[in-house]
Parts: sequence; structure tokens; C-alpha cells
Amino acid sequence: MRSIFALLLITGLFKLAFSEEGYCSAPSAEAKSKPLYWKVDNPTLAPIHLKDLPGFTRSVYKSSYALISPESHVYGPLPDWSDTTGAYLISPEMGSHFIMYLAKLKDNSRSGLPLPGVERFIFVLQGTVTVTNATGVSQLLKVDSYAYFPPNFDHSIEADALGTIVVFERRYSSLPNHIPEPLVGSTDKQPLLETPGEIFELRKLIPTSLAYDFNIHIMDFQPGEFLNVKEVHYNQHGLLLLEGQGIYRLGDSWYPVQAGDVIWMAPFIPQWYAALGKTRTRYLIYKDANRSPLSL
Repeated sequence: MRSIFALLLITGLFKLAFSEEGYCSAPSAEAKSKPLYWKVDNPTLAPIHLKDLPGFTRSVYKSSYALISPESHVYGPLPDWSDTTGAYLISPEMGSHFIMYLAKLKDNSRSGLPLPGVERFIFVLQGTVTVTNATGVSQLLKVDSYAYFPPNFDHSIEADALGTIVVFERRYSSLPNHIPEPLVGSTDKQPLLETPGEIFELRKLIPTSLAYDFNIHIMDFQPGEFLNVKEVHYNQHGLLLLEGQGIYRLGDSWYPVQAGDVIWMAPFIPQWYAALGKTRTRYLIYKDANRSPLSL
């Protein structure tokens, strides 16, 4: 009974928030003019909508998954970063073997380095950042761009204005004769890949070669589309919903989700997604790759 009440309450809140923004109509001209991924920091059901519900959160933590919604994000200084605040959203304390965090940058922000043996992937959500390697070569990353840094690779991430990035880090699992290379790219430059038996659109941001022990996928669903496979597998996931809204099945529970939500999925947790609303869903998802489960 308690879980039914909670689902009805959440559904009602979504309806309220969506009705305020024309959820049942086509996207407004104002919404179309907004920057890409603007709803990650400005979700439809925002913390302000919950101000009259003290103690309420959509966030859920279980032994095999977690849903962390924006009203639960706790920001603080990031170790060895300057003028930057971060919110750790996935970490080994919950059972993962990687960390995922949001970093909010401003004028004069500068990153620290990962721990020894740790690789790093960043994806720009707002603003622009500059990445520089040890030889002084710099590249400007805009929204929807990303960079991968192998373990023990000297680099910096800097900003001269407000910006937000999502960061993944994990201890690299090496293979003999396979050395990962640093990467810089953007989503729109990656080809659409075949998805046999599925209808969503898939892009992979990291090469599929054995040198890399994880990948980052960008997955797009049009309204009403859903995963055909009810997945159960050994891979862990860390997911950030970039656009849209829908329903995510995690284990035996079903959760309304929206842009700005983060999900951690442990190995072998049943998982499934369906896109709702009038606009596409796009999410970014971490996935283990190219390694035996015995090496993880």
C-alpha cells in the first residue's frame, strides 16, 4: 500500500510539473531555443516543485540499484580541483567499481588528476571547457563533446565561465599489448550503429578495441519506443538522462524518470526502459567492456 501511494504521489507530481510546461502539447518555441541538455540542470520536476513537501525525494537506494534525482544532489569541493564543486552520484560504497560525478565549473576552474592507475572520461553538459595535455596541446570542448584520458596521463580541464561536466573514473584493467590512447570527440561525429532487434538509436563514444575496458553509449528513444530486451547481464551501468522522460524498470520496481536523473545498476539487475512524452529521450550510459568478469 505504501509503495502504491508513493507511485501515485510521484505520478501526480510529474503531471503537475508537465502540465505547467505543456507536457501534453508540442514543445514550445521557448523550449526549442534552449541549449542542448539544459534540462539536466533545469528538470521538469525540479527541486523547487518539492519545496512544500519537506523530506520528500524521488531518490531510491537499494543493494542492486540506485535512482538519484536532482533534489538529492549534494555538492562540495572536489579533491585537488580549484574553484569547482562536485556531486558524487555513484561510488564504490554502493557496490560499483567506478565513480560518477557532476562537476560545476566557473571562471578559473581547474581539475586535479585522477589517482594513480585511474582512467577518466568527461562529457560536457553546459558551457565550454579546455583540455590540455602534458605537452601543452589544448582543445576546446563544447556541449555534447567529450574526452577520455588513459591512466597516469597528465592533463588538465579548465574553464573561464560557468559550465557543467559529468565525469566517470575507474581503475584501469590492463591487457598485455593493448594500450589505450587519449581521445577527444563529439556525439554528432559518431556513427549510428546497428541494434538488431531494437529500435533505439545507438552511438558509442569510445572505440570498441580491447585496449579500452569500458564504453560510454548515447542512446536515443522516440516517444513510445522501448527496449525490447529485458536486460539481465554482468555489466554495471551508470546512466545520466540527458533529455526526455519515461519509465525505468529496476528489479521489481518501476520508476518515472526525467532529464537530470542518475541511475546505478549492479550486475544482473533486471532493467528496462520506455520513453514517454512528446520529445525524444537521450541518455548517456557507462558499460563495462572487453574484460572477463573475473578481471573486474
